[in-house]
Amino acid sequence: MNKNVKNFALNFDTNIAIVGSPYYKSIYDNLLNGTLSELSNHNINVDILNVEGALEIPTAISLVKRDFDGFIALGCIIRGKTSHYDIVAENSAQALSQLGLDGICIGNGILTVDSIEQAIERSDPKLKNKGKDVAKALISLLLIKQNYNSNK
Repeated sequence: MNKNVKNFALNFDTNIAIVGSPYYKSIYDNLLNGTLSELSNHNINVDILNVEGALEIPTAISLVKRDFDGFIALGCIIRGKTSHYDIVAENSAQALSQLGLDGICIGNGILTVDSIEQAIERSDPKLKNKGKDVAKALISLLLIKQNYNSNK
């Protein structure tokens, strides 16, 4: 048992942006609904910024990184018959990871799936609810930043 585990709450008004691609609108809407439902349980102000595709999400975050405390990336990449899936999935994930390593709190909710059925299952708030999961992931990062990131 870890005796150092503490229960923290966000102790400041937190401003986040959900940056998403509604390319697969029903999947995006499911993810967004799950995310917003979880965020409503916390003291978080939310702006929603939409871009055309998953590759544009990291760029959009980079453009507005100073305006928000954290970000949630939402979208869906479904495998097709060409290598485009691999390029988009790898490059968007790599760019989001790099932004995170640069100190930006990001919850990555870009689904990478083989079929629309997998996307529906993972996005639906009544099923796997990845929108809720990504909101929790961001909140955990914000709490670490708030409670352990010294700016002295």
